Amino acid sequence: MGVADVVSVLSEVPTLLKLKKGMVPRPASVADCFGARVEANAKIFGHRTAIRFEGQEVTWAEFNALANQYAHYISSQGVERGDTVSVIMENRIEFLALLVGLNKIGVTAGLINTNLTGKPLMHCITVTQSKKCIFGSEISGALNEVKADLELTEGEDYFEVPALGQEPTTNWAKNLSAGAQEASEEDPEGTGQTTLGEVALYIFTSGTTGLPKAAVLSNRRYLTSADMAAKAGFKCSEQDRMYICLPLYHGTGLMVGAGAAMVSGASMFIRRKFSASNFLQEVRDEGCTLLVYIGELCRYLSNTEAKSDDHKNPLRSMMGNGLRPDVWTGFKQRFGIKRVAEFYGSSEGNVAFANLMNRDCTVGMTSSEVALVRYDVDNDEIVRDSAGRCQLVAEGEPGLLLGKITEDTVFEGYTDPEATEKKIVRDALETGDAWFNSGDLMQTIDVGFSLGYPHYQFVDRVGDTFRWKSENVSTNEVGEIINGFEQVKFCNVYGVEIPGADGRAGMAAITLADGVPTLNLEAFSAYLRTELPGYAVPVFVRIQPDIDVTGTFKMVKGDLRKQAYDIRQFDDPVYGLLPGNTEYQALDVEKLETVEGGQAGF
Repeated sequence: MGVADVVSVLSEVPTLLKLKKGMVPRPASVADCFGARVEANAKIFGHRTAIRFEGQEVTWAEFNALANQYAHYISSQGVERGDTVSVIMENRIEFLALLVGLNKIGVTAGLINTNLTGKPLMHCITVTQSKKCIFGSEISGALNEVKADLELTEGEDYFEVPALGQEPTTNWAKNLSAGAQEASEEDPEGTGQTTLGEVALYIFTSGTTGLPKAAVLSNRRYLTSADMAAKAGFKCSEQDRMYICLPLYHGTGLMVGAGAAMVSGASMFIRRKFSASNFLQEVRDEGCTLLVYIGELCRYLSNTEAKSDDHKNPLRSMMGNGLRPDVWTGFKQRFGIKRVAEFYGSSEGNVAFANLMNRDCTVGMTSSEVALVRYDVDNDEIVRDSAGRCQLVAEGEPGLLLGKITEDTVFEGYTDPEATEKKIVRDALETGDAWFNSGDLMQTIDVGFSLGYPHYQFVDRVGDTFRWKSENVSTNEVGEIINGFEQVKFCNVYGVEIPGADGRAGMAAITLADGVPTLNLEAFSAYLRTELPGYAVPVFVRIQPDIDVTGTFKMVKGDLRKQAYDIRQFDDPVYGLLPGNTEYQALDVEKLETVEGGQAGF
């Protein structure tokens, strides 16, 4: 390591010391919330821009006033502190103002993926016992199909937020925008009563069969993430502008991106959805200095045609998760970004890592107590010794990440107690201890001079879940759906790597039902498109004469993962659902080589 690297690390020390002091957990009874931070911004930076969106612009004072109107109006509709309200809306100013308004009066917002329909949508509204449902006009069609099966009253419990200048699209929902216009712009008294321990949000994990789990997010965890991102990740102030194109119903965009802006006074440029072709010009036109990202976004940008002046833009710092090592350096150099604060965490997890020292290809360090323990990938289980204890891995060796559950690192879990308990590993290293099971393999890496803090690197997901298209996919849930097709006897679902693509694509090894000679690809394809969200539909299907199981009848996945879809290694037929196709097609060597060469379009 050169002198410049040492100087770079040492320059981070003041920020880390300040952050450490500020990150000391505060009692749950302390009054603070992101609604209060917005109120403070309105007083300090009231004249400065808060958000720019599709030609609209609001200052912090105007944004706070809008949030207040929402708060007062919702309170007038019978919603009280401690209630939950479902919110389904695409990225826009009203979405964030609504969340701030609800937060001020101690109402929990259940944030629902705008792509959900049918049973998954119904589940997300009912599992949180939502008292009201607030939606953007773009969601009215999906809600119209399920409202008859929900325990909400038409004309009373539904609230539509039309797009700017547009009329409502329903006659069964109240016009929230019109109602809020008549409400007071003054700060509600409730803001000062909202505490760190109260539940701010329910953020849903990615649902495979349409039954996502609602992760509990307190004000304390939201502000801890937001403060860390602002102070030591982005290192931002009111002079900065954040580029946000990630969905705000997910934690990365909302907690790291919008959260950092709310606690620092930085402004935001918001997009409904990511656009690779518009990205760089918008960054330049809007003067964006900060970028909140996920790895897949960076890969898409890296695959666009490079130009000699790509580095001539105002971006200086980015924070997000999932940036692959093979994309990292090239992305920084091409777009001239000096600081990459990669982090690792989850909406429900009790530990987080952050690359606060600006080292390359690492998720950085953590202040929480963690353990990397041996994991049998082939059998999908934690390795325990003769005494029943987990075994720590050696330095630099991949291991399953566990986060110790303590008073300071509480595992807030899900609304479902059974789902919460399944994520806890008990008696791991000693009798009576409890650890959050991240489901991820991590390893320590040498980043040179690091002030004695171990740095970590994400390795892979394990167990019965893999990640594809930035969504978590449950192998068990996909398997249950596939087994529901009449021609299938058994199936074994697992994730496989595709060159040039992030995460793992789904693959299913299938044994056909007795008397079924061949799989009806047309019917099977249509069935999966109907029953599963697009990201959960397996990309590859392998037809096997039988399914391999262990002595305890647990399906064996190790060899299947290793062989993946390489038809040169076995005689079973494989079918692929490649980009641009709606029906599975037989995978031959030519198609295989296209996939292996990263040219299939994933």
